Amino acid sequence: MKHWIEAARLRTLPLSVSGIMVGSLYALANPTNDILTPTQVFSWKIFGFAMLTTLGLQILSNFANDYGDGVKGTDNEDRIGPARAIQSGVITPKAMKKAMYITATLTFISAVLLIYLSFRDNHLGYSLFFLALGILAIASAIRYTVGNSAYGYKGFGDVFVFVFFGLVSTLGVNFLYSKQFDWQLVLPAAAIGMLSVGVLNLNNMRDEASDKKAGKNTIVVKIGGEKAKIYHYFLIVTAMVLILVFAVLQHFHFDQYLFLLAYIPLVKHLVTVYKNKEPRALDPELKKVAISTFLLSLLLSLCLIYFFSDIIVNLFLGGR
Repeated sequence: MKHWIEAARLRTLPLSVSGIMVGSLYALANPTNDILTPTQVFSWKIFGFAMLTTLGLQILSNFANDYGDGVKGTDNEDRIGPARAIQSGVITPKAMKKAMYITATLTFISAVLLIYLSFRDNHLGYSLFFLALGILAIASAIRYTVGNSAYGYKGFGDVFVFVFFGLVSTLGVNFLYSKQFDWQLVLPAAAIGMLSVGVLNLNNMRDEASDKKAGKNTIVVKIGGEKAKIYHYFLIVTAMVLILVFAVLQHFHFDQYLFLLAYIPLVKHLVTVYKNKEPRALDPELKKVAISTFLLSLLLSLCLIYFFSDIIVNLFLGGR
């Protein structure tokens, strides 16, 4: 059990649900646009199955990554990061492949239940669209490093992460509640996608030498470490700007800018990356950016539904 938990890479899970939180709490803060009969569209059942589905996709992606890199020999003694399950021999390729099938099946079932809870007997077109999207997400999670045409070995992993853990996660879950598209939500969706890509880019900067040797042509391998740093600055800084623009467009009250606290570790991280000369030293930064993204998403989600000055007044002054 210990080895399976390690293979699931728990430190990546908070990052994967960041978009679900923002899209869900945005739905909670914004009932339907019918002025005469505004109704609350948020549902705890939809929220729960959206979280389960997203966590399933992330764990499936982690298992597939372990399997794909393991059988290809990409995970070897040259790799800087923590030893993977297949690489270290604690889990066999056959067992990992079976775990992938089981995880994919459970994730698909969760996705089907999520779609049913969202649309039930209505909106057949929407149901079919999200069903196809779910199948595509599962297939993409597996094909990242598995197979001869694995797109992670061709530099397209960043696209997958941005689309599914940013845009689809945030905009998709919000649509499941509201049955409508809100263009302003594109801003935090893109920001979360960029921060998620930032974590992947850190991983690829850390593993540049071993990936290049193994023929894994990530974006970092293609453009080189120094340009990868510039790409990294662009991802993190643009994400912070997009969130700030979103807050302005949403007419946030002054105390709803509490999410800016999460910018502090992100800025410190950028300074660390700028000064870094040793790829091995980037490994702890993966966890820092993942947790910072989760913290930013959590604070932003709470800021969408609360005025924190009112909470302080109620706590310390009894509402007077």
